[in-house]
Amino acid sequence: MSRVVVVTGAGRGIGRAHALAFGATGARVVVNDLSAAVAGEVAELIGPRAVVSTDDVGTWAGARRLVQTAVETFGGLDVLVNNAGIVRDRMVVSCGEDEWDEVVRVHLKGHFATLRHAAAHWRAVHKAGGAVSGRVVNTSSGAGLFGSVGQANYSAAKAGIAAMTLVAAAELARYGVTVNAIAPAARTRMTEATFAEEMAAPEDGFDAMAPENVSPLVVWLGSEEAGDVTGRMFEVDGGRVCVVHGWRRGPEVDRGERWSPDELGDVVRELVADDHPTPVYGAG
Repeated sequence: MSRVVVVTGAGRGIGRAHALAFGATGARVVVNDLSAAVAGEVAELIGPRAVVSTDDVGTWAGARRLVQTAVETFGGLDVLVNNAGIVRDRMVVSCGEDEWDEVVRVHLKGHFATLRHAAAHWRAVHKAGGAVSGRVVNTSSGAGLFGSVGQANYSAAKAGIAAMTLVAAAELARYGVTVNAIAPAARTRMTEATFAEEMAAPEDGFDAMAPENVSPLVVWLGSEEAGDVTGRMFEVDGGRVCVVHGWRRGPEVDRGERWSPDELGDVVRELVADDHPTPVYGAG
């Protein structure tokens, strides 16, 4: 039986590439996008194994309906690909409350709400004695892993997605569900304005920034074969796949008793002297 896949934000860009790549494997795909027109175009390319959803994943009810669409239309759910997102780029000093709230709502809440309802479905199947081979692929970003100037809202939301992926992987393993995340780089509507030169398509040769380069990893992570890989973050662009490690303890010192503030200046400077974090995108 072919896999049942939900892809959010699947009308354009990377999400569109994911939906078409899953469709090419014979999967049954729920193509989710707020625009019925663009989602319909993608579903038409996939054929009768695709159905359109225009639910807003940033709402609890919309996320629940999205999962229900997969279950009611195709009889179950195997793969959830959380891809939907927006940008409202602003420096910290000029970011408005609405610009913060909307980015966090669509990215972070949108990821959690769909994950929550998909997890409830898989848990129910597991408790009823059914076989579960659930897969979740979340979408973080280099901005979430390393920070990006002018994108405090987006970076915070994407960092939250990375942390949530780790927690969900640990909690859902008992039900037969894996949860991984990707930090992709590709030419999309969200990136072309900010990184126009870097994202430009070459006149000939391999197009390293094509969205379609990201999808093969997502398709594999969504497969039954990938059941032994969970709680991982992958950077993926062009032909490159890189495992990314999260916060890890670096140099430390422990004196076994409380420090006084005036003692810590030299201590802290020595600790950070040989520690070189990845620079924030756009800094300096």
